[in-house]
Amino acid sequence: MNTPLAQRIATLRAEIEKHNYQYYVLDNPLIPDAEFDKLFRELQQLEAQHPELATPYSPTLRVGGKPLDAFQPVRHAVPMLSIRTETDISDGGALAFDARVRRELGLGENDAPIEYACELKFDGLAINLRYERGVLVEAATRGDGETGEDVTQNVRTIHQIPLHLQGCAAPVLEVRGEVYMGRRDFERYNERQRAQSLPTLVNPRNGAAGSIRQLDPALAARRPLSFFAYGLGEVRGWTLPATHSAVLDALDKMGVPVSGERAVVRGAQGLVEFHRRIAAKRDRLPFDIDGVVYKVNSLALQEQLGFVTREPRWAVAHKFPAEEQMTVVRGIDIQVGRTGKLTPVAKLEPVFVGGTTVSNATLHNEDETRRKDVRVGDTVIVRRAGDVIPEVVGVVLGPSIHQGERKEAGRFDLFKWLHGKCPVCGSAIVREEGEADWRCTGGLFCPAQRMQSLLHFASRRAMDIEGLGYKLVEQLVERHIVGTPADLYDKHKLNLQTLAGLERMGEKSAQNLLDAIEHSKHPTLARFIYALGIRNVGEATAKDLARHFGKLENLMGADEARLQRVPDVGPVVAQSIVAFFREKHNVAVIKELLDEKRGGVRPKEHEGEAAEELPLAGKTFVLTGTLSMARDDAKAALEALGAKVAGSVSKKTDYVVAGAEAGSKLDKARELGVPVLDEQGLMELLKGNGVT
Repeated sequence: MNTPLAQRIATLRAEIEKHNYQYYVLDNPLIPDAEFDKLFRELQQLEAQHPELATPYSPTLRVGGKPLDAFQPVRHAVPMLSIRTETDISDGGALAFDARVRRELGLGENDAPIEYACELKFDGLAINLRYERGVLVEAATRGDGETGEDVTQNVRTIHQIPLHLQGCAAPVLEVRGEVYMGRRDFERYNERQRAQSLPTLVNPRNGAAGSIRQLDPALAARRPLSFFAYGLGEVRGWTLPATHSAVLDALDKMGVPVSGERAVVRGAQGLVEFHRRIAAKRDRLPFDIDGVVYKVNSLALQEQLGFVTREPRWAVAHKFPAEEQMTVVRGIDIQVGRTGKLTPVAKLEPVFVGGTTVSNATLHNEDETRRKDVRVGDTVIVRRAGDVIPEVVGVVLGPSIHQGERKEAGRFDLFKWLHGKCPVCGSAIVREEGEADWRCTGGLFCPAQRMQSLLHFASRRAMDIEGLGYKLVEQLVERHIVGTPADLYDKHKLNLQTLAGLERMGEKSAQNLLDAIEHSKHPTLARFIYALGIRNVGEATAKDLARHFGKLENLMGADEARLQRVPDVGPVVAQSIVAFFREKHNVAVIKELLDEKRGGVRPKEHEGEAAEELPLAGKTFVLTGTLSMARDDAKAALEALGAKVAGSVSKKTDYVVAGAEAGSKLDKARELGVPVLDEQGLMELLKGNGVT
């Protein structure tokens, strides 16, 4: 069928797959996400309306299908055999493999060196992809090598795997490779899970294997998986190149992901150098590997060498140090992060893992520690991969002990462990409703939070102290010159002589900074509230609070019920504000800031009309696209008229202001029927209400 509709559907499929390849394989997106989403939605709609035009390789299949009752067995046309592992992680492992190959081929010392293809040994799940006439028709796990499981629905959700090969219509071409989960994707997924107090993945390998073996493809689609090809299975109607490296080059041209970290080398010394080079950069790779793989490059020589006990003589895996080891928990400490987050850390019997000696490992938060039931004296599995912080992934219990038999009373309780106090500054700790983390409330006082507190306090939208950047704050904190924001205004601590003695600070720069500090002494009340760094209080909320309470002392004395009368202040924000001002250390710093003899900061009391009397009171605006006026200026003008400026479009949005190149927010506004103003409409609105 070659109708205009069929042509449009074919064009959409080709366009979407092109962008998938650019985004997921080449990491080089050509269009914004919003544009991609529009193409995808159009294709979904057309396919739903015209099911007779469906194909088995449409990109819409990547969203997952119906849940399965069980996986069906798949018998491999060509067995998926494992390769021998060389456990000698020194250069000797490479030398031994080359010596074995030369011996099997009957080569002497004077014969030419053998050519090898060197690759990475990915730490994931082996998969066989069967393409017929270029279309992916089946994906199966390795299983026992002879029979695997049909996981086609789940594999289709992996965007890196092409549903249709480019330039190959062979009757059968089976591609073999590894499904894996990148380190960054793994960490992000687990961080999201921890934030919702949901189970996390043990390690990227288990994450990949568990995702592929989900009976519900929709769950698999939510897991961030990737793929690299490393070989072939059954081949019919496709002429094999002469070498293994040429096979991978051909797959790459077909649109199949192939790792760029591979090389063709000659002789034992070439193998040694590849092993060393990859070992040196292992920690910098974006995915886990547990070694490298050497293969005789010539396919003719591979056939000559053959197999022994179902392992190829022509290939070997050369390992690196293990990234998981067992050790004993000697204690649990609590670290305080720059934002006040409290993190339990296991103090370990030192163990060599991932190429280094580890004596500390993160337990992430109270929920994770309790879920894994980590206790002092336990034998645990510790994981260290790349530059990721070492973590405890599980407890190893003796054969006579089961997890459920351990007494509930012994489970970790962070509040009791710390007696409710921050281990660094002694301030009260709180855990907000729906949050996974406990936090220190002494934000202005706590030494662990000094850097973050000072940088936020001085930032442009807070006190706007120009020149007080990261490097300077770092020196002020490390040299114990400044401990709290109040110290910035203390001339005994921060003066021309002190500043001029710091790195990269001449007398002129020092004087400019002192002038900026002096100039910052009279902020608006909203800026001052925002500068305090109260958790969950952003710029918009700070303005609402200033407008509602008028004076700082009114805000400091408000209880949760009174705070919740402020627009958009709910129970969580109210709880954060009360906890902040309840902490005596924070109040002491604020008093020092306001003290004429110490800080001399005088926030301007909020003046002007009451919020409910302003012309745009109760109206919510969203700004999108490029405006000729600065975005901050447009926002300030709307807020001066009582409007709230939000970051996303919802049913509660009253107007969307769309400038040039407006994207998904404009689409959302049209979808929800929200009125849209162009910049001219915004200017007329402002002018009509007295703002020029």
